Amino acid sequence: MKRNALISVYNKDGIVHFARTLEEMGWNIIASGGTAKKLKEDNIAVSDVAEVVGGNAILGHRVVTLSREIAAGLLAQDNNTDRAELELLGIPWIDLVCVDLYPLEAEIGKEGATRDSVIEQTDIGGPTLLREAAKGRRIVICEAEDRQRVLTWLANDEPDCAEFLNDLAAKAEGYVARYCLASARYHSAGSIDGMIGTRVQTCKYGENAWQTPAGLFSTGTNDPLALDKFELVAGTAPSYNNFCDIDRLLQTMTHVAAGFDVNTSLVPQIALGAKHGNCCGAAVDDRAHLVATGHMLKGNQRAIFGGLVMLNFTVDANVAEHLLHFGMDDDRPRLLDGIIAPEFDPVAIETLKRKGGKCRLLANPALKSLRESSLDQTARFRNVRGGFLVQPNYTFVFDIDDPDLSLSRELTTPQHIDVLLAWAVGSTSNSNTITLVKDGMLIGNGTGQQDRVGCCELAVKRARDAGHDPCNAVAYSDSFFPFTDAVGVLAQEGISVILTSS
Repeated sequence: MKRNALISVYNKDGIVHFARTLEEMGWNIIASGGTAKKLKEDNIAVSDVAEVVGGNAILGHRVVTLSREIAAGLLAQDNNTDRAELELLGIPWIDLVCVDLYPLEAEIGKEGATRDSVIEQTDIGGPTLLREAAKGRRIVICEAEDRQRVLTWLANDEPDCAEFLNDLAAKAEGYVARYCLASARYHSAGSIDGMIGTRVQTCKYGENAWQTPAGLFSTGTNDPLALDKFELVAGTAPSYNNFCDIDRLLQTMTHVAAGFDVNTSLVPQIALGAKHGNCCGAAVDDRAHLVATGHMLKGNQRAIFGGLVMLNFTVDANVAEHLLHFGMDDDRPRLLDGIIAPEFDPVAIETLKRKGGKCRLLANPALKSLRESSLDQTARFRNVRGGFLVQPNYTFVFDIDDPDLSLSRELTTPQHIDVLLAWAVGSTSNSNTITLVKDGMLIGNGTGQQDRVGCCELAVKRARDAGHDPCNAVAYSDSFFPFTDAVGVLAQEGISVILTSS
């Protein structure tokens, strides 16, 4: 007996190949509207949904697949009783559903979208079909990427059938859940919110060894800098802590790029090093990537040991050697937990590899073209007991020409560069923070202190411990100084510029 596939897609790309392959495998194709028209134009035999439901589309094509007959064909159980009832009613058993949905999220994101336009692009029949097929444990396809996967599975005699169908059903349920969440978020003006994601990476454990399971979930965004868009070039899979550090490094990297883009229209070579989310090394240079790399490492050679490095330029053999040996007193290479860059050349990959894959190399070409527009605009969620907190992302960019900025004197060009770097590093570090930068290089980052005097003292101590003289450095404070005591600590060290809120 021939099997039946119901196909109804908004995006017709590739659908002819999929339907034709099913037809060649001996399947009947059921479709409606534009999908049926497209398949018929390509000489694929198609039964119209109207033949199943006993009537054409109604209400301006708003109601097509919403019917008792389609629901029965998908929800009937595989037993003699249900099979006999379907046959008595003349309703075909439907084995496969391939459906995508009206572009609701795209409509919501359009400038000038209205409540009426969003409602018009809200699919009802599609989600219903997907959930019916998922519950009926039919073959359910909600994304184009799964079409070939299903065809291959069918051609291979359907191995591990129950698990395969369950995986497709779970994906369809998540797909519909995300769709409904977008609608709820829009119509409630944000008073209903949440997050739907798909696990794309399993981590050995979380922040601590006893916190299992852990993993990276993707929300399916098209953001080229989303963590799931980073390709593992060498080394073992990133850990939970690695992903946390990469996310924080991305915040700092994009803020550095945005600050220079807004203030100078030129994004420099940027090198960052981090431990536990906060930068312990950061440097910029107009042209020389080796200078930026060396200054980043020199910022705090003790702290960067075992840390993560992020660069916005290609890692070639010279950069790789610099990362491992610059400033080291003996022949032992510097141990790094990971390096993130736009790309790695083959020699660099071999140079940077560590025994056991302990140095992760991750590549993302989007790091090469960072601008102000690279800042993450999505809301930031934080789990709390019994719920979650939501706030806008960190999108403020310091502008030296801001009319509200009060300058006691004009900055020199080197000071301007140092202030931009200090702001970007300090504003993306754990509060409270005082950040010291000198000659385009982070020399001390006093983060996570309970008072501003402690931040200043820690920043100065870190600078001196790393062999730097704070005199003539610039300082950034991520909040105002309530008293003069902290400013006095910086002034005593000869700090030339302090950037803070009033």
